[in-house]
Amino acid sequence: MTGAPTDVPRRAAAAARRRPAAPAHTTLTLTALAAAGMVVSVQQTLVIPLLPRLMGTFDASVTAVTWVFTASLLAGAVATPLLTRFGDMYGKKRMILLALVLLTAGSVLCAASGSLGTLIAGRALQGVSSVMVPLAIGMIRDTFPRDRITTAIGVVSATMGVGGSIGMIVTGLIADRTTSHRPVFWITAGLGVFALVLVAATARDVGARAGGRPDVPGAVLLAAWLSCLLLGISQGNAWGWASGGVLGLFGAAVALCAAWTILESRVREPLVRLSLLVGARSLSANVASALLGFSMFAAFTLIASFVQADPEVVGYGLDGTVLHVGLYMLPSTATMLLSSMQAGRISARIGPAYTLAAGAGIAALSYFWLAVSNERGLDMLIFSAVQGLGFGVAYAALGTLAVQHVPMDRSGIASGINSLVRVGGGSIAGAVTAAILAGTVIDGTDVPALRAYELSFWIVGAGAVLAAVVALGNALRYPRDGAGA
Repeated sequence: MTGAPTDVPRRAAAAARRRPAAPAHTTLTLTALAAAGMVVSVQQTLVIPLLPRLMGTFDASVTAVTWVFTASLLAGAVATPLLTRFGDMYGKKRMILLALVLLTAGSVLCAASGSLGTLIAGRALQGVSSVMVPLAIGMIRDTFPRDRITTAIGVVSATMGVGGSIGMIVTGLIADRTTSHRPVFWITAGLGVFALVLVAATARDVGARAGGRPDVPGAVLLAAWLSCLLLGISQGNAWGWASGGVLGLFGAAVALCAAWTILESRVREPLVRLSLLVGARSLSANVASALLGFSMFAAFTLIASFVQADPEVVGYGLDGTVLHVGLYMLPSTATMLLSSMQAGRISARIGPAYTLAAGAGIAALSYFWLAVSNERGLDMLIFSAVQGLGFGVAYAALGTLAVQHVPMDRSGIASGINSLVRVGGGSIAGAVTAAILAGTVIDGTDVPALRAYELSFWIVGAGAVLAAVVALGNALRYPRDGAGA
């Protein structure tokens, strides 16, 4: 009897030590991480409408100017698994701050650039910041109360689509007032400083550290085969898919990937544990991420060109400007924010796997709508609202599904791998849709025909449907992932 009261606080204290301590101001932490994610997403898309203008500014070819986008993609692909692993080892907040410093430095370099080479170097520095979102998801899992994790992940994940739309609006506003590319990057630099200060002042990082030493050979091989793969995908249309250069890059990617796989399976402390990439529980989340990346990234390029097409000239389009593209995507921004905030409640009821399937299915409907009805501005607004609703739910659930089965000290790299395959899916989307638009043209011209866009919308929608099927398969195979808490 006398020992019972003493045992209670002891057990409570022991349980408290086993749980990661939650930061005192989780709302401030979430605000800082969401703001940083927004800035990163803005820099990813704001350069897309500038590419034609940069050809004239630097008197460069399409292939050369494409490196302004490709360099950012390659840098992000290489940096994501490396810095997320470092985040697990040395602290996620440190790596987030490093990513924001590089984003700011890259933005300043781009703004001050007087040559295409300098601009490309600045874009590569900016691209490293794509690691921010997976690091933020890992930090949320480490530090937030369990009942807030899914909602918080949903808010940060939603910044990918929201920031992308805002980036298009910012570029459109500036493009209407100046022919220079510099103001866009000065604005990004200012936003980077703001996010850096906000994260430094408010974010808390109390997650467990994995320890160990960096797998330098693994990082080098990973960088090599990812660079070959993404460069081959991005340059396929420019160089020719059957050209020696593209086939050589794909062959090198396969050989280097095989060498990397062997190394990672044998080294004591690998950069990437293969179970987090192709393990039974991880594979479905990563495949779904690639398919959703395929769908979301395709929207930016397809919608941008479709909206700006002149119906009086080519028979389709909305005769809009770059600014109009961003404005048409505003409903997506609103519905994505709202749905991502509710995704936690949905996942609590039916589980993240079923939630992901529902969101992906809704996103697919938006593309199917545009494939059959695309003559009015109203059609584009309906598409935008439905797409945002679907992706807001899907990405919130995906962020949870990717990390819920891994140890706490591996949450950063697990989220990073999931983000990496999403970038790969987006790269493939760009190549596939570009090939369709280039291969189906109006007779006697090199202008894409309406049926080329409609076919692209059907294919992109099918990608979202496949993501839903993969998620349902996960739910059926692993009922604990599919069932609510």
